[in-house]
Amino acid sequence: ETVRAAFPDDGFVGEELGATGPAERTWLIDPLCGTRNFAAQTQQVAVNVALRAPAPGQPEGWAVRVAACADPFTDEIFWTDGERVLLRHAGQDTPVKPSGASALVDINLDDLRHQQTTVRMLALPAFAQAFRPRVVASSLALAWVAVGRRAAYLSGPNPYDGDPRTNVHFAAGLALCAAAGCVVTGLRGHSLDTTSHGLIAAADPATHAALVAIAEEAGVADD
Repeated sequence: ETVRAAFPDDGFVGEELGATGPAERTWLIDPLCGTRNFAAQTQQVAVNVALRAPAPGQPEGWAVRVAACADPFTDEIFWTDGERVLLRHAGQDTPVKPSGASALVDINLDDLRHQQTTVRMLALPAFAQAFRPRVVASSLALAWVAVGRRAAYLSGPNPYDGDPRTNVHFAAGLALCAAAGCVVTGLRGHSLDTTSHGLIAAADPATHAALVAIAEEAGVADD
């Protein structure tokens, strides 16, 4: 309601709301990412809002620069204006940056039918030597990569169609990672333009390179 009042000509795409008609600018809204967590009283959920807007200088002609990911249980809001990433808590905004120091990697295992590569990655000695896996099953993990709480986030090819950068589940978190300077690609290290490529969001180039190598060893080409 707040966004609609401020920008009545903009369009909306929401997981539960459906989509409005075509518009030059479109808000991508996931009111509750981590629904099963929430239903089980597990406090790892996110509220995601992102704006897809024309960007003539970009290869696709559009960009998602303005985005926010809110953690309703910690009262934290991770947000970006496309140039910086800040953490808002108790009315204060603090600049944040990514870091691979924790070696913690969140793995999307929400639908195992589409996560065979990531499952195989976990079993490899190279992964165990360099990283420690975590499972959040919420796009909140992408925000954690952007602010330095996680070294990376992994997801195998998933059932959502199209570019994950404009998917209501991923758009806000990926925009945060992009603004923070993280390395975001498909599992083979190629450009992220379709969910069939899977997803790596890494805090830095070294973490990204290590995970791409592990994905290749795990047989990402099989997916």
